[in-house]
Amino acid sequence: MTIALEHPPLHSTEPRTFLPREVWRALTADVIKAHPGTGRVLAERIIGQTVAFLIAGTRTEEPLSPSEHVDRGWHAFLLRTRAYQEFCDRHAGRFIHHHPGVPDAAGAGGPEAARNRTVAAIRAAGFDVDRALWPEAADCTQCHAGCTDSPVGGKK
Repeated sequence: MTIALEHPPLHSTEPRTFLPREVWRALTADVIKAHPGTGRVLAERIIGQTVAFLIAGTRTEEPLSPSEHVDRGWHAFLLRTRAYQEFCDRHAGRFIHHHPGVPDAAGAGGPEAARNRTVAAIRAAGFDVDRALWPEAADCTQCHAGCTDSPVGGKK
């Protein structure tokens, strides 16, 4: 008797292995350019946690929400449309939409609960969590509407 896993084990839990080297470098540079004062080491940590967040989102039905740092990485990745589409196709089997805002956050426990749920999902997927990059959840998810960078209703 064989038991099929709904989500097979990941081939790696090192975020760099999920992106081609040139995409990793480009995203790191994009984060630095978009957020002056961000050093290369921090930008790479942001990209790593962005990858972990996106992969974790493919392994749960729970609504996840990025931290402000991770949202910066996600936005950088979205702007590299071809690389993002390829990543989504390969690792999710579908396009991972960025739907800003968490309209049901109060019913789901608010931003603190969203962050805790997201951090738990990242750990459950086998990734390390860089706690310094998860002080609070941003108002963006993979399944809702509104955004921290949005001109309508955003924080900026």
